[in-house]
Amino acid sequence: MLELDLTAQVGGFNIKAAFQAGSGVTALFGPSGAGKTSLVNMLAGLLRPDSGRIVVQGNVLFDSRQGIDLPPEHRRLGYVFQESRLFPHFTVASNLSYGRRLATKSRALVDFDAVVDLLALAPLLTRRPKSLSGGERQRVAIGRALLAAPRLLLMDEPLANLDAPRRSEILPFIEKLRRQFEISIVYVSHNMDEIVRLADQLIVMDNGGIVAQGPVDEITARLDLRPLTGRWDAGAVLTTRVTAQDQRDALTRLSFQGGDLWLPQLDLTIGTPLRIRVRARDVSLALTPPKGISVLNVFAGQVIEVGEDDGPQVDVLVDIGSPLWARITKRSQRELGIVPGRKVHALIKAMAVDRRGLGSDAG
Repeated sequence: MLELDLTAQVGGFNIKAAFQAGSGVTALFGPSGAGKTSLVNMLAGLLRPDSGRIVVQGNVLFDSRQGIDLPPEHRRLGYVFQESRLFPHFTVASNLSYGRRLATKSRALVDFDAVVDLLALAPLLTRRPKSLSGGERQRVAIGRALLAAPRLLLMDEPLANLDAPRRSEILPFIEKLRRQFEISIVYVSHNMDEIVRLADQLIVMDNGGIVAQGPVDEITARLDLRPLTGRWDAGAVLTTRVTAQDQRDALTRLSFQGGDLWLPQLDLTIGTPLRIRVRARDVSLALTPPKGISVLNVFAGQVIEVGEDDGPQVDVLVDIGSPLWARITKRSQRELGIVPGRKVHALIKAMAVDRRGLGSDAG
């Protein structure tokens, strides 16, 4: 769906990046200054690479050898910025209609009412941007981009300027639009919770280059990427499915390759796919199956890797059918003999899974 191979010098900063992405949500993740926004701006045609090639759905947007460099308005890419960039003198309905006017006649129009319904914009149609909350403005911006019927939707940290409640408000809409409109998205973020909820493929950038790419669960399980993905909030992503609701104890059972995980009840139907993030600091290890404890979730596994850290703690990667991180003290590691190959039992408290780390698995 997307093929990109670019080099560019932006000021004194060098960018060299190459990747391919299929359908779904591809996340560009990395620290500030890694080159994420510059790369997306090259995709959009707002910044010209020094050399390389960009192809979207078989259409060549840029090729330095062939002398192809389509202007932004001819690339048919939707772009949602950090700021909504709505026309202040237009109503919401007029802002949305402007997006539709950008759609080419050769491409089927996106249904206006379907976009309004998906993004819950009906009560806002007669209002102007200055009267909207930040979250409402971003929903309108997303709707305007969708109505242009883009080949690909670019989202550059669209939630960065919103507070936590507004981010929580917007995330479900982004999850739904990918499924309902079958549109592929390149999503820029430095927030791992957003990545877990939305992304299918994760591309980690640093210093203008790509240091890792692959499925979200595989990349988040790599100990060597902790300096970039974040050590304190480091954790594993588990792809699960809702398989039972225990009304008596108000619990939900999620099943995955490693077994069954019980969490406080989630308002989801049986069969719903769900990705969850279990932080390393919320996982304990035991050498034998524990008895007489309150922890509901215990998984037999084997140590794959032990991190190398200077502090009092160490991260341990355990295979329980899926990769799982545990963070323990070095004393515990020494006394328990935690080394690669060691059989262990991983303990996860039901209350430890952060609900902000729950996200629909659109795959």
